[in-house]
Amino acid sequence: MTADENRPRRRPAGAAVLREDITQAIREAVFEELAAVGYARMSIEGIARRAGVGKTAVYRRWRSKLQLVLDVVSAVAVQGLPAPDTGSLEGDLRLLYALTARMLRHPVASQVIPDLQAEAARNPEIAEALQTALRQSQHSVASGIVRAAADRGELRPDYDEDLALDLISGPLYWRGVVARGTMPGGYLDRLAGSVAAGLRAL
Repeated sequence: MTADENRPRRRPAGAAVLREDITQAIREAVFEELAAVGYARMSIEGIARRAGVGKTAVYRRWRSKLQLVLDVVSAVAVQGLPAPDTGSLEGDLRLLYALTARMLRHPVASQVIPDLQAEAARNPEIAEALQTALRQSQHSVASGIVRAAADRGELRPDYDEDLALDLISGPLYWRGVVARGTMPGGYLDRLAGSVAAGLRAL
């Protein structure tokens, strides 16, 4: 082995490692900035200021505000919701609704989601990312719930899966995101019972 081969390899210029703590701080700042000013008024400068970094740190990771928001929103879908496993259809639904309702009540989510929905009507890329975050991740968990219920014999073997997923996800999404209505005591229990009964009738 030659002396050149023994010498430590230098990292190529421009290949600096991006610190994960800074990346995470920027992602958190995006949600806070969205909640504070909305997508239309949000700026890279404002995000950087809130994250305590320079604009260059943001641009090293994302080329534009749109790319940054799409990345952050899409990450929500990857994280997803934990799959309930209570041993019964109604129990799984009750746990799913409790977890989802808690997320929707978060001050940041309650402001960010409606704003991004309005922006999605004008921007197909945001619409696609938002659909992934809000619908597909929820449906992945809901699919597991209905399949487990079918395996336990709680649903008919020929149940309509698409209709089942819409029935599970639709009511709480409507109440918490679209209508933004309050949920009185016992509402989630009654919702879980009603949806379970509807699923058994499919």
